[in-house]
Amino acid sequence: MDTMWLLLFVGILASISYGQDEGLPCVPRTFDQNSFVCVCNATYCDTLPRLSLPIEGKFALYTSDLSSKRFFKSVHDFNTEGVGVTASEVVNFTLGSTTYQTMLGWGGAFTDAATLNILTLSPEAQDVLLRSYFSESGIEYNLGRINMGGCDFSWRGYTCDDVEGDITLEHFELQPEDLEYKIPIIKRAAAMTEKGLNIFASPWSAPAWMKTNNDYIGFGQLLKEMYQPWANYFIKFLDGYAANGVKIWGLTAENEPAAGYIPFYPFNCMGFTAKEQLEWITKYLGPTLEAHGYGDVILMTLDDNRVFLPEWAETVLNDATAAQYVDGIAVHWYVDKLMSPDRLTNTHDKFPNHFIFATEACEGFGGPHAKNPIRLGMWDRLENYAHDIIQDVNHWVTGWTDWNLALDMKGGPNWANMSADAAIIIDKEKDEFYKNPMFYAMGHFSKFVKEGAVRLELTSSSAPNQLEATAFRNADGTRVVVVLNRSETAVEVRVQVEDQGTMVIDVEPRSLHTAIFA
Repeated sequence: MDTMWLLLFVGILASISYGQDEGLPCVPRTFDQNSFVCVCNATYCDTLPRLSLPIEGKFALYTSDLSSKRFFKSVHDFNTEGVGVTASEVVNFTLGSTTYQTMLGWGGAFTDAATLNILTLSPEAQDVLLRSYFSESGIEYNLGRINMGGCDFSWRGYTCDDVEGDITLEHFELQPEDLEYKIPIIKRAAAMTEKGLNIFASPWSAPAWMKTNNDYIGFGQLLKEMYQPWANYFIKFLDGYAANGVKIWGLTAENEPAAGYIPFYPFNCMGFTAKEQLEWITKYLGPTLEAHGYGDVILMTLDDNRVFLPEWAETVLNDATAAQYVDGIAVHWYVDKLMSPDRLTNTHDKFPNHFIFATEACEGFGGPHAKNPIRLGMWDRLENYAHDIIQDVNHWVTGWTDWNLALDMKGGPNWANMSADAAIIIDKEKDEFYKNPMFYAMGHFSKFVKEGAVRLELTSSSAPNQLEATAFRNADGTRVVVVLNRSETAVEVRVQVEDQGTMVIDVEPRSLHTAIFA
């Protein structure tokens, strides 16, 4: 059966069989991976069940697994009199009342590539995709990242002022990528949310003429005489977005500042050491933001991998002036498997008044000679996302931002030929898009753990390495427990909740679960 007619047929059945509270089911398709994608187009897409809390003494459970489920909803009783073993292994957790960090939220990046790809769909399919991310029927992202000037996921190298020697920034102007792609899509997405979006911006490179190597890429740093013009560039960018109806909530001082100290680095970058960034923030960027009425814009330092912690934070935040200008520490995930998350806790313990926030992650990242990075339906990538999120938040991270919201079937476009995978992949020729398992990894957190939630104490003396969990309390008092099982073994998870009883979850092999209760 033709895909369009199949989706229409499923939609008709769903409208008859599924109430609004149940959501619409996934239309699965396999692409030679170990799991499946959910297919969406202009007329049909799976949606989440409405978040209606069960009555006291019950909890709602949402399950995704390798074999068949995506956000499958079930309702269960708390067991107050003990439980029987239903799996080969039983793992006990205790949910406590001790609270930790407050969550900023969850989101993805409105890159040039992502917004271009979204706009290749029909207008109706564009709306379906944006609702999947931002609306109540979707996973309700509250955060978005944008690139200031070009990044690797642009289709050309550029900044907002490429006129040689224009230190007064007379020729600064937002580019077509801003005005025709990112800003329109951001405004449409924000209109679908309950409270709007918190947008934060990151620069990859200053204009080439401001740099030591006169190039967007490679080993190059900001010239000292350009410290003030570069700070002024930030003001021009903030002003430009505000004039076009998008208020910038936050900034990172530089995307991956270590990259500009790597010879032959292949895409947009600009080098800062921690000491150089300290000087630039304290003497130029911080005062300039305040002088122009942007002192309330969130400012994050680092925006690079946790390998640089806690030393980077120590250099910047041990300076009293910098500590006043900087609100948080931004981290990427790319070498997390090689670096202990204790670096995060150590950093938090040294600087408890500055939040840690994960600003970039993606799977399948590869160079120009890599095989196609897209793995449509690969469950392992959901597990990698969920594992990293749980590990991060259990070590004081306040939220997690995916990279490109949507890429094409080749993992681009990317002007440096450094393609990647994404939570949503678009096939513009068919006017349809595919929700990868990574989409559901994000949703198991973003849908249920709201901005302003606090992490709760969740302890276990028996959890194996491949069974991980974390817990939160939302501002409305609802509590959320997320459990990831990366093993091939079914597990019975028992969560003791002091004022409710025991929550028993039958955790299938290779599965992700979110439980929520009043």
